[in-house]
Amino acid sequence: MLRLALLALIAALTGSLAQAQTPPVRIDSGLLQGVQDSDVVAYKGVPYAAPPVGPLRWRPPHPAPAWRGVRDASIFGPVCPQATGLGVPASLPQSEDCLTLNVWAPAHAAGPAPVMVWLHGGGDDAGTARQPQFDGAVFARDGIVFVSVDYRLGALGWFAHPALTREAGPGAPLGDYGLMDEIAALTWVQRNIRAFGGDPRQVTVAGESAGGEAVLFLMGAPAARGLFARAIVESGTGWADYPTLAKAEDEGVALATRAGAPADADAAALRALPVAALLAANHGEIGEIIDGRLVTADPATIFAAGHAAAVPLLIGSNSGEDSLLGNSDPKDVLKDFTADQLSALRAAYGAETPDDAALGRAVFRDQWMGAPARWIAARQSAHAPAWLYHFAYIPSILVGRRKAASHGFEMLFTFEALARAPIPLPASPADMAEMTLLHGCWASFVKTGVPTCPGGPAWPGYSAASDTLMLFGQDTASGASHFRAGPYDVLDRIEAERLKKPAPTGEAQLSRGRAELAHRDGRALGLAGRFGGVGR
Repeated sequence: MLRLALLALIAALTGSLAQAQTPPVRIDSGLLQGVQDSDVVAYKGVPYAAPPVGPLRWRPPHPAPAWRGVRDASIFGPVCPQATGLGVPASLPQSEDCLTLNVWAPAHAAGPAPVMVWLHGGGDDAGTARQPQFDGAVFARDGIVFVSVDYRLGALGWFAHPALTREAGPGAPLGDYGLMDEIAALTWVQRNIRAFGGDPRQVTVAGESAGGEAVLFLMGAPAARGLFARAIVESGTGWADYPTLAKAEDEGVALATRAGAPADADAAALRALPVAALLAANHGEIGEIIDGRLVTADPATIFAAGHAAAVPLLIGSNSGEDSLLGNSDPKDVLKDFTADQLSALRAAYGAETPDDAALGRAVFRDQWMGAPARWIAARQSAHAPAWLYHFAYIPSILVGRRKAASHGFEMLFTFEALARAPIPLPASPADMAEMTLLHGCWASFVKTGVPTCPGGPAWPGYSAASDTLMLFGQDTASGASHFRAGPYDVLDRIEAERLKKPAPTGEAQLSRGRAELAHRDGRALGLAGRFGGVGR
């Protein structure tokens, strides 16, 4: 018994040494007490805006209230309200009071460190910054101050209604409350990141899926100018029809009615709706809104006009993005196209797509992620450096069971997170090498604005003329020129036709597909935990 007691005491002392309190840091709202674990100090659940509850629901974020004394920052804040079963454990606490962020900082930074601000995915109605795979310590150990952000989701984050429009002042942003939160978090970083050893002049905003899409919107938003110096977009689409304010208001009225509000509800009646009712009423009409104030145009229009922020951009997609189709019939994807467009696509893909199901999968994969990434990289490269990638590596344990790298797989490698996946995966030596490689590429970009991959080949900057990307394959990483150029060129022409004409009355096919994608994206958040249910 004495031996067991001594062992327990030694374990307790060892733990207290590994995770020790550090001197508090002062930010603009008060003192924060973090926890040091070896060479990294973590600050969790830090409010970057006032709780958006009661009269602040569906309003732009207000400054976080100050506090007295020292605030404990050792635990994460609540998850923003969302339906269960979309990849986030039901056991995690949820609350409208969720506008918090988390900071991991090097314990002994030599000087002002570069900063990475991470926006999680989840189709704008699911996900959280506190998922284990997003532990920022891996970046902090590379000398980077890492910040992850929770932002409003679903009907609380993306909602328009005539009553709210009438209430708002002229020019006040409407509808895109989740995007407003992300801008508020970036603004908080500019004001406070020096307290953690970070350099506000070297901020990289990064995101995956809906988070990557948000980065594209931030690059086009005047309100976000100057808040970041670099950008990373992982599987962030870019080609879609987004609703106007008038269309979003119609959808908002329908959603509020389903949630129990009267047809003539005023703003107070809307804010009285229970969160559970709003979650249940969300049928997928969720995402960015062209409100004409904060968001003046969709990303494709912004990039086509050369109006995106002129910052270095790293952008790309995975080889199995069609995993988002789940059990849907891939042939339905082809309903979006005219007969002439389908003929051109069949010719471009050739033997790769022997039937309509295969063609639907290939078109979904490329139209949603691959082709837009190349298209955006080409346009951005006219104003700032751009780097394009295609990730096709499959974890060793899944080789033979998977034919492609599903949506989200690259995050398990950029975050060196195979062991922290929802269902942990064993890492082979090859997997470890791939994690070191990909993480190193990302960390280098955050530090310098250039992705220099440790032990890998030189990654050439993208230009439309050379059309060269970095291909992260199963056996090696290498530069690849004119990757899928035939199908991508056809999809480029189809997108150009779309940009020349207004969206059809009602909801465009691509927009309806986007709403479905949002929910599939949320269900795909489990990543490794849902390998058996999605993708090829």
